[in-house]
Amino acid sequence: MAIDFTGKVAIVTGAGGGIGRAYALELARRGAKVVVNDMGGARDGTGHSDAALDVVSEIEAMGGEAIANGGSVTEYAQMQAMVAEAKERWGGVHVLINNAGILRDRTFAKMDPADFELVVRVHLLGTAYATHAVWPLMREQGYGRVLMTSSSSGLGGNFGQANYAAAKAGIIGLAKTLSLEGAKHDIRVNLIAPTAGTRMTEDIFPEEAFNAFTPESVAAAVAFLVSENAPANVMMGAGGGVYQCFWLTMNDGVLLAPEHRTAEGVAAAWAQISDRTSDAPLAYGMEQQTHAMEMLTKAAGESN
Repeated sequence: MAIDFTGKVAIVTGAGGGIGRAYALELARRGAKVVVNDMGGARDGTGHSDAALDVVSEIEAMGGEAIANGGSVTEYAQMQAMVAEAKERWGGVHVLINNAGILRDRTFAKMDPADFELVVRVHLLGTAYATHAVWPLMREQGYGRVLMTSSSSGLGGNFGQANYAAAKAGIIGLAKTLSLEGAKHDIRVNLIAPTAGTRMTEDIFPEEAFNAFTPESVAAAVAFLVSENAPANVMMGAGGGVYQCFWLTMNDGVLLAPEHRTAEGVAAAWAQISDRTSDAPLAYGMEQQTHAMEMLTKAAGESN
């Protein structure tokens, strides 16, 4: 069945170029009314431009509806104003794609703490602010689709990106928590780890790879993840036409006897503790504690 956004209102942050622009255009092509949010800055967050207005013009040229918004995701009041404008104009907000971001790469030893703070503020706090601004409206509607943007750097780390990786890892925890909190209101929260040839990656990818990793191929996954029949609590990777899922996993572990609960006891049991044979996806944050209690209860029962 075709995925359609007719009658839906979507906000896309950082939509003035790159993959954000591709997201906005894809949703508009499928019938959504789109708020194109972008300050129009460079990839380090400096400067301004009319990038959002240009994307609005593209959407209008194809017969769609869109408005530009220059609010900063780092300013909560501006995110509230953006949501209020969308509601006043179109009656609600059904989709939020948190895409805005900047890069200030440098090794941790050479990184200015201000650059660490700013990157975390834009990515992590910006995502939280935009989502918090739209959350009450989505609860009231009994419907919402929220997409967070993480990265392979957040999932596995990356040299020279301590600030970016820390922010992107934080977004994973935010997405998973909000997926739980939004479920009863049919607010489905997912996470995308995109790889695309954009100004953020133009000096990283070789030309051939840059051309292969199109923003449009990522937009296909994004449109699915914010659709009416989307799954929830998914971490999906997309890039170059390759689509995959990521999971945080936990193994069964080992219950050590009281006399072996020492550093030496942990060292002696390390091969079992770190064995991945029993790995399974971690469904929710308290699963670690629940699993430990089950093992303790089982052991107590066996000893009686």
